Amino acid sequence: MALWQNNSTSSTPRLLRRRFLEPTAETWLPEEHSGSHLLLRGPCLRRAFAIIVTVHGGSCDSSDFCFFSDNLNLTTRAQISGAGDPFSGKNWRRSVEYYAGIFQDLIAEGSLSPNSRALCIDTPTGEDVLALKEVGVVDSVGIFKKPSPPLIVRGEGRRQPFSGDTFEFEFSGNGGLERSPRPAEFAAEVSRTLRPGGFLAVHTAARDAYSFNSFLELFNCCELIRTREISGVDSSPILEILMKKKRPEFQTSDSSSNGNSVNKCSIPGYKREIVKNAEALIVEEPLKPWITLKRNLKNIKYLTSLVDISFKNRYVYVDVGARSYGSSIGSWFRKQYPKQNRTFEVYAIEADKAFHEEYRTKKGITFLPYAAWVRNETLFFEITRDPSKKVMMKGRGMGRINPVQTSSSHMGDMDKIQGFDFADWLKSVVTSRDFVVVKMDVEGTEFHLIPRLIQTGAICLIDELFLECHYNRWQRCCPGQRSAKYQKTYSECLDLFASLRNIGVLVHQWW
Repeated sequence: MALWQNNSTSSTPRLLRRRFLEPTAETWLPEEHSGSHLLLRGPCLRRAFAIIVTVHGGSCDSSDFCFFSDNLNLTTRAQISGAGDPFSGKNWRRSVEYYAGIFQDLIAEGSLSPNSRALCIDTPTGEDVLALKEVGVVDSVGIFKKPSPPLIVRGEGRRQPFSGDTFEFEFSGNGGLERSPRPAEFAAEVSRTLRPGGFLAVHTAARDAYSFNSFLELFNCCELIRTREISGVDSSPILEILMKKKRPEFQTSDSSSNGNSVNKCSIPGYKREIVKNAEALIVEEPLKPWITLKRNLKNIKYLTSLVDISFKNRYVYVDVGARSYGSSIGSWFRKQYPKQNRTFEVYAIEADKAFHEEYRTKKGITFLPYAAWVRNETLFFEITRDPSKKVMMKGRGMGRINPVQTSSSHMGDMDKIQGFDFADWLKSVVTSRDFVVVKMDVEGTEFHLIPRLIQTGAICLIDELFLECHYNRWQRCCPGQRSAKYQKTYSECLDLFASLRNIGVLVHQWW
């Protein structure tokens, strides 16, 4: 691994550390990406393709790829800018020189050629576009939601105004991918417009293994060539990722298996490493669990405080056993869970009919008035109420459901409710590209649901799990007496938490 240092006053980038594919923990590469993909051949001179130029009133149609002739000199600021526009000043020129150094490196490696048709994605002021032209890649254009001809036409990273297989090289260097509300759509557009065998270079602030692997999963159309750490135009650390689009015969489908089938999964090593940084489990059974577990909330090391989740497609929160809105969705998740300024889709699952009416007026929540279970079947549930009150107080959250038996062996007068296969449902709603948080408070049913999640592989879709484990805890009302409602012990709950962490699930003790 070579260390490069540029001690001159030039604005070309100072390479902090150049990293090629090496099967080391530092490069965060999974086993399938190990091996050498170093490209050191000279510039690949390919035949140039003729592109039709359509210019109206000095601007380019967003539906056309704008090719600009060599005769148009873009190296002088005065020729492309007037007073007060963004293409002026020392900082702008410094950025052009910075990107020119980046692209010269890519030309030397063979991943960029003077004959390449190149696209700069989500570039507000086009420094990278001009830099490409200055190093000889004249067939270059940028896109941004506000066009600035002749360098930039109207477009967005997730809505490129070009036909398929248009470019041999695409570049994203302004954090557009991190800011995108739908990074999977961004990646899909790159896959559509980048030619097979073409190269994608991305500058990102991704600093951890989780975000890096999330990035790779977004761009499964491409193979990783290398990464390198460089200093940005403002000297901030940047990770440069270079990828090459696979040819059709080497691309794999992204289809998922049926949720009802047995599909065991293996949680990757980088997620297992995160679990090692989780807060310690409470090993000794608390005498006052309603106090101890609630206080433990402040000790939780949230996943979003440990890693960057920018490269996930969707952000989903599933509250299983949601009870009232204020029980956990309103009081905890929406107010306290650190979301990194991401908007989460919220699903509330609650079988107790006492809470159904409240959710009809709650916006932004998908409500499922059913019981999370291991199969799709009708169940009979016992309503668990405060033992000191004969009538449940509506809205107080005292009514809890407890699965008793299936309808085929029903005995007694119980409330009938529909149960559904939670693991099957989860696999139909989210994918591994999504960031998924689950809170589970299901009155003992966790000892059925967790094995089912593991069996079906749905457990691998959950990034962070908040689990309340129900056991024969000490009763608040009656000192020295244990609850007869649950047969499991605290030791068995501890084993459940430990087993989940051992397979790589970031699970926290909920209360």
